[in-house]
Amino acid sequence: MTTLKVSGMTCTNCVRHVTEAVNSVAGVTSVDVNLDAATATVEGSPDSAALIAAIVAAGYEASL
Repeated sequence: MTTLKVSGMTCTNCVRHVTEAVNSVAGVTSVDVNLDAATATVEGSPDSAALIAAIVAAGYEASL
């Protein structure tokens, strides 16, 4: 399990965009994006750099 800090999310539509971006990364089996906590908890065996890159490409900031 990997938990990322995600900044720039302001609404449920942002949560959907981040969820879709993370789900597009190879190795992800599930993702839970929490707007209030500003986190994305990812299950599976994806590359952390790929997760961050996908979130950044979606227009948000992410870090471990």
